[in-house]
Amino acid sequence: MKYKSYAKPNWCPGCPDFLIWKGFDDVVSQLESEGLNSKEVVVVAGIGCHGKIFDYLKLSSFYGLHGRALPVAQGIKLANPKLKVVCFVGDGDTYNEGIEHLIFAAKRNADIKVFVHDNRNFALTVCQYTGTSPKGFRGSSTPEGSLEEPFNPLEIVLTAGATFVARSFTSHFEHMKKIMREAILHKGFAFVEILQPCITFFDLTPIYKERTYIFDNDNLEEREKALEKIREWDYKNGGKIPIGIFYRVKKPTFEEESFKLSQF
Repeated sequence: MKYKSYAKPNWCPGCPDFLIWKGFDDVVSQLESEGLNSKEVVVVAGIGCHGKIFDYLKLSSFYGLHGRALPVAQGIKLANPKLKVVCFVGDGDTYNEGIEHLIFAAKRNADIKVFVHDNRNFALTVCQYTGTSPKGFRGSSTPEGSLEEPFNPLEIVLTAGATFVARSFTSHFEHMKKIMREAILHKGFAFVEILQPCITFFDLTPIYKERTYIFDNDNLEEREKALEKIREWDYKNGGKIPIGIFYRVKKPTFEEESFKLSQF
């Protein structure tokens, strides 16, 4: 791995986070061979198991507070628009503590890339429920089962204004890398939910392998079609899980609009 740091990974053996780490390293290496300057890639991480990727990548990085990676990323991008700013966040980190930042970054079309490690629980703090945990989820904070229904984060960010919305699954490794690459190259707010089962506390790997399928979208700019496809997987009641790019459009970024204002 080209960008592997000196730090020794301490994720659980077999954790899919290893695949996200390796996949991102591969993608940045490939893009660098095509002209990307890796010194202009900045990684921002939140708090959680996902955040350890900060320690394992030899790239410019910033460790945000819990739920606060996205405002940091937006500040970095505004300060130096040349940078490629990539956020690694968790479902608990960004759908619970940081949900307001996620919605407003999508609304603004901030030119940052958001990769969500979604294992549907707060794994680092030993298994509490998150916004995507299913109703009845038994964890350390809900031993009798969660009373809350999960929400669909892709529906939320698309409604908020994201210009790139996608989902991938770590077991579809090459497909995940393709989605990562497309997100990094997209100009505007790119959101990728990565299904990353927690093999220690909530292992959904067999279910995801059975239900996920890769789809090709020929109508990337049709918002209603995207919503229809996004809703195919009902977080409450199950169903098939489409993975791929649901939506991609061109639109002025928040940074472009900000610098226009500064001309006056």
